[in-house]
Amino acid sequence: MTVSTIALNDGTTIPQLGFGVFRVDPAETERIVSDALEVGYRHIDTAAIYGNEEGVGRAIAASGIPRDELYITTKLWNSDQGTQSAFDAIDLSLEKLGLESVNLYLIHWPRPDLDLYVETWAAMEQIQAHGKATSIGVSNFHAPHLDKLLASGTVVPAVDQIELHPAFAQAPLRAYLASKGIATEAWGPLGQGKYELFEMPAVAAAASAHGVSPAQAVIRWHLQKGIIGFPKSNSRERIAENFDVFGFELTDAEMAAIDALDAGL
Repeated sequence: MTVSTIALNDGTTIPQLGFGVFRVDPAETERIVSDALEVGYRHIDTAAIYGNEEGVGRAIAASGIPRDELYITTKLWNSDQGTQSAFDAIDLSLEKLGLESVNLYLIHWPRPDLDLYVETWAAMEQIQAHGKATSIGVSNFHAPHLDKLLASGTVVPAVDQIELHPAFAQAPLRAYLASKGIATEAWGPLGQGKYELFEMPAVAAAASAHGVSPAQAVIRWHLQKGIIGFPKSNSRERIAENFDVFGFELTDAEMAAIDALDAGL
């Protein structure tokens, strides 16, 4: 199965569908990520604060998949913002992952109360220049944070990873990111159980029309909007189901009906 890709502003490409390990038990991470890799995922999204980079690294090592076929993302935690602490943090993450470099390194949160994200972005640019991360970006940044960062930095973030799902579609922020050439990544693309997404008529109808699950319909909505997403599951069956989203396409009417679910939730 061929996964669609998105072109980033630094000349690289990223698989549009990845596997996320937020809140995946560190003791179970190797097994779960191994299942995802066996199913066909080649894009894994982790973070220092998740506490499971070692498990991701063990799964990568055990898979035997060539490194150039994998796309690995990790993130810099809030307490590691600053110049030297960012340098130390990427080295520790690489050690835990068992890798010489990651494909994408993100500042996890802007934390304007710390007021270190501009300084930290300068360190991220050096991390990229030294080859420890192919691409660099941010997570949970809004327009004011990015305006400040862009005014001082020399590298435009490749991506911004934000909470995004049908009831919180973030249209204004996505439009802003597009205007700056920054790709949008969605965390919590299936709503994280915060509301009954799968029972909403627009989702249920689209799923029924294509003979797929509601989750598959929502993942397809993300893909057709050009969003990079990371559904997660601990179940191999569900992991495989969430990956099987390239054999159908939602109609314009189905896309519009799901768009109409946006409630700023």
